[in-house]
Amino acid sequence: MTDTASRNTANAVAFYDMMFNACDPRRAIETHAGATYIQHNPAVADGKEAFIAYFERMARDYPGKAVTFKRTVAQGDLVVLHCHQTWPGDHDYAGIDIFRCDVTGKVVEHWDVLQVVPDSAANPNTMF
Repeated sequence: MTDTASRNTANAVAFYDMMFNACDPRRAIETHAGATYIQHNPAVADGKEAFIAYFERMARDYPGKAVTFKRTVAQGDLVVLHCHQTWPGDHDYAGIDIFRCDVTGKVVEHWDVLQVVPDSAANPNTMF
């Protein structure tokens, strides 16, 4: 992995961990985001303050939520995180988060897809 890819990966993981596990989205944005923050998840409004508001609400509404990073892939200015999200309630989720980083390695854009981890599968393989 190149130095740039390693730096971008470390920053994206730190950003996600701080926002999701530490429940501190404001500090995640202040520490790990670039000048702008573009959001592609249709449930989250665009911009830094909207991101902060959404994940502060998630922290209040779902205490105990956690994410585990299963694998990372980096190419150019993109970092992909394959994650296991655990939420209080009925379901865990398998997630793919894609982050675009600026030239300094700060997160500036995000896409994601989530899938419920089923109770059973048609094959013996896990989602992770």
